[in-house]
Amino acid sequence: MNPFCLPFLAIAFLAASFARAESQEDKSQWFKGNLHTHTLWSDGDDFPEMVADWYRSHGYHFLALSDHNVLSIGDRWMNIKEIDKRSGSKAFQKYIDRFGSPWVETRGDREAGTFEVRLKPLDAIRPLVEGDGQFLMIPSEEITEKGVHINATNIGELIPPQSGSSIVETIQNTLKAIDEQSKRLGRDIIPHLNHPNLGDKGISAEELAALVQDEFFEVFNGVEGDGDLGSSRRHGLEMLWDITSTLRLSEFGAPPLFGLATDDSHDYHGEQKASPGRGWIMLRAKELTAESIIEAMRRGDFYASTGVVLNDVQFDKLRKVYTVKIEPKDDVEFTTTFIGTRRNFDKTSRPRIDPTSGKPIESTRDYSKDVGMTFQQTKGNIAQYQLTGDELYVRAVVTSSEKPSNPTTESILQKAWTQPVGWEVETSRGNTSQAESR
Repeated sequence: MNPFCLPFLAIAFLAASFARAESQEDKSQWFKGNLHTHTLWSDGDDFPEMVADWYRSHGYHFLALSDHNVLSIGDRWMNIKEIDKRSGSKAFQKYIDRFGSPWVETRGDREAGTFEVRLKPLDAIRPLVEGDGQFLMIPSEEITEKGVHINATNIGELIPPQSGSSIVETIQNTLKAIDEQSKRLGRDIIPHLNHPNLGDKGISAEELAALVQDEFFEVFNGVEGDGDLGSSRRHGLEMLWDITSTLRLSEFGAPPLFGLATDDSHDYHGEQKASPGRGWIMLRAKELTAESIIEAMRRGDFYASTGVVLNDVQFDKLRKVYTVKIEPKDDVEFTTTFIGTRRNFDKTSRPRIDPTSGKPIESTRDYSKDVGMTFQQTKGNIAQYQLTGDELYVRAVVTSSEKPSNPTTESILQKAWTQPVGWEVETSRGNTSQAESR
């Protein structure tokens, strides 16, 4: 072989390699999923395969059934009286109509009050709904203990409720138990904190900031009245996100939180308090597997939504340009707000005063307007923000002029929330997030 051909062959080989790499990158696509869902296995009102069928038929690609303190494993039967009580006597007949009597297993006698229906385990349901590889079921559990609710997505074994002397200690112990199982099974499990404003006290931004092991939380939960927008006593979840992320970056040298939207669905027969289709995540991955989904989440390569569809989200790390491209819709206007905190922000804070008692509220401190401030607002289908370099982080929220298809009083207009970018810290997540150029 002519030796002068070798450099050209090397160049050709490198070009082919780059082309293959680019081709692989092009294979990434958007997948839609809900990671917080309930069935008759805990306090939902429908059979698990009926719930999975609803999500699949409504354009979702993946779903986690996250029942409270239980995994859908083994032999489980439920009396028809309890099923009818929860569902208004609707669930069983719908179940028969959809899947037929050969699939639906029953035993006992109605007149004797012993008639029961089998709740199928996840292993039996997966072949039924996953069939053609276009839909994925991910095992999950909502680990619940004294007001603390933490989902463990891609869990391998049941984790019992973890107790603690405080909310913070309970969360710490739960996260520790999840991490121990993950290491023992060699299985990546994503924990996320559910509805932080649920209940009278919830968790404070300062407490959540210190819990740096928790990487994800719900910025939107579809249950009516669970405090997403806050109150006179509590920050709304977006401000909680900004305070927590600001403190993590400035005080703890830790990455910001990533935000999810979920349904937390329980009601599938007309009740509206916790009905499906209100909040989800859209993530970018090369294949529909639990591993790819979790990798995308850890990269921050996803956004949360209640209806707004984004065609692209990019952060060019070299140029420091954050770009959000929104899927156009006739007669619908979009406003993109870029939000964040600057490095030299005013750090003063004070306890919020209860308007009724006049006393300080332990769980809520008010910060200066520098925290979670608006950097820029852009109208239209494409929005870009040029970072100056003095931002701790920047995130974007896109608000539509259109109402959600299944609104709540806390979700009047469709929105999408992107993940924080522009932050640089040397941690296990520091250089592997969406903050890197794609």
